[in-house]
Amino acid sequence: MLKKIFSPIKIGTLEASNRLVVPAMVVNYCNEDGTATEKFIAYHEAKAKGGWGIIITEDYAVDPKGKGFTRIPGLWDDSQIPGHRELTKRVHQYASKIVAQIYHAGRQTNHLVINDQPVAPSPIPCPANQEIPHELTVTEIQQLVKNFGDCARRAQSAGFDGVEIHGGHGYLIAQFMSSYSNKRTDEYGGNIYNRMRFPLEILADIKKKVGNDFPIFFRISGDELVPGGRTIEDTKAIAILLEDAGVNVLHISAGAYGAMHGIIPPATLAHGWITDLAAEVKKVVDIPVITVGRINDPLLAESILRSGKADLVSMGRASLADPNMPQKALAGKFDEIIQCIGCLQGCVAKIVEGKAAQCILNPTLGREWEITIKPAEHKKKIFIAGGGPAGLEAAILASQRGHEVHVFEKSDKLGGQFYLASIPPSKGEIAGFIAWQIKQLKKFNVNIHLSRELTKEVVDLEKPDTVIVATGSRPIAIAIPGMENYHTVTAQDVLMGTVTTGARVAIIGGGLVGSETANHLANHGKNVTIIEMMPAIAVDEPFSVREFLLKDLADKGVRILTNFRVQKITAEGLVAAKFDCEENLGKFDTIVIAVGVKAVNELTHELAGKVNEIITIGDATTVRKALEAIHEGFNTGIAI
Repeated sequence: MLKKIFSPIKIGTLEASNRLVVPAMVVNYCNEDGTATEKFIAYHEAKAKGGWGIIITEDYAVDPKGKGFTRIPGLWDDSQIPGHRELTKRVHQYASKIVAQIYHAGRQTNHLVINDQPVAPSPIPCPANQEIPHELTVTEIQQLVKNFGDCARRAQSAGFDGVEIHGGHGYLIAQFMSSYSNKRTDEYGGNIYNRMRFPLEILADIKKKVGNDFPIFFRISGDELVPGGRTIEDTKAIAILLEDAGVNVLHISAGAYGAMHGIIPPATLAHGWITDLAAEVKKVVDIPVITVGRINDPLLAESILRSGKADLVSMGRASLADPNMPQKALAGKFDEIIQCIGCLQGCVAKIVEGKAAQCILNPTLGREWEITIKPAEHKKKIFIAGGGPAGLEAAILASQRGHEVHVFEKSDKLGGQFYLASIPPSKGEIAGFIAWQIKQLKKFNVNIHLSRELTKEVVDLEKPDTVIVATGSRPIAIAIPGMENYHTVTAQDVLMGTVTTGARVAIIGGGLVGSETANHLANHGKNVTIIEMMPAIAVDEPFSVREFLLKDLADKGVRILTNFRVQKITAEGLVAAKFDCEENLGKFDTIVIAVGVKAVNELTHELAGKVNEIITIGDATTVRKALEAIHEGFNTGIAI
């Protein structure tokens, strides 16, 4: 069935066993001096074990002043080679090929990362970093050309199977290629031939230093998605020049820092949303073309290749969620694949915070070097209170290690708050992870008790060795004068489908839950108003996710009132105050309360002294996001 993605392909002298590619993604696992760590090496080794055809590493900086992030790899000095040679050695134990992406961030960095002023073809600041860059002189440009060539030579010496020149996503090479960022009037600016001079000189220098047989990939945004940026027609013309200059494969993505969703698309965007860009480039070149963009299922990848849109498929975030996806797909174990849900909470939000990348669904990401799942030395009888993501993850790992595990869930459905999170628009793939957890529970013979609450009496009767309290959270109740006369419900009731709202709905609380509930209702024909006491709504959402959420709310006519505090509800309508000035917001058929949740952990206190071991995890400890809950469940299950 998957005959295309598992067919071999030759790229120059590189022969890949299949057409599944791990594209470059920043994970911040290296040392600040660009040298490799065991964490960085083991992360890539796990993907090689998982069966990926080609692994492209994240941005190897050609110059320390070209770093866009603090802990990315570098090959700007010969002293960095040995550690990265160990990386390629470990990957080459398997069938995977490994390619070093080489880059310079240009204006898409800041002084906090490089301790200096960024550089660019023109002194125009990056929309995200907002620092005016130094305009490169011709002499400086020529030195950077040599830096790229030297970096490629070091990559070859370190044992890489090729290099990928990063000419996409608005980084330095892309800045030169685009009139969006390049306003020069010398030989490096103006028409397309001048704007292409920098990348073509880089290509020539690389070939001079590594020879003609070392494969060269080139990543480029098919459309920069910014006003005045390159479009697909510009890119097609550039592709012809790149092929003529000796590039062996083109890797077509989208975006720049002015359009981050193009680089890292959230769940709002469709699967394979930019494959048509690759298809257009493929029409004008004879070399292989790689496509990318929200492709999280092997059958999607197969379909794209069968349609002729591309020759290879990059599945970046999919490889973070499940590095073993190729092996599972080859074995036909599709229901065991953990599919990326496009939430961006760990892979993007953590990087923005300057931390190492994580994955909400894969607690082993970045910990491959230190985690081994071993059978438990002493088998225990473990009771878990709560069938949310934390409790289920703990159950899977504990049972996998040989413990007798029982999960007690007082409702008739597993998933907890994470299930509710799957209800709003573009969040449906969350349900896929819950289905995966349920599959794993069955695989490891976990005992599930639905519609049964774990109580002190049950514990007294059954006498488990350990109780894990994963009872999650419950909505915070508020009292508003006059609300007893109105149809008032919680956001959780709305999402669960246990209540029906009227046509005009007021949602009190514009946090994550309130905003997503508003979007859910608005997309189902309701007239919705969000009332939020803070200056903005949905502030906990990753940037790209929030961007599309706000757009959808606006498109559906949702009224958003910030800096408002609800005072009372009268026969004339809902009264709220903004900066101490009261205003009647009108009449509503239903009022939805979404002011947050609080931990539910009474069982922890009730069982104190009555069982040998009590462990409280997830929101039952303190309310956080699903990432922390799932990871705590995993850590508990692997340690108990």
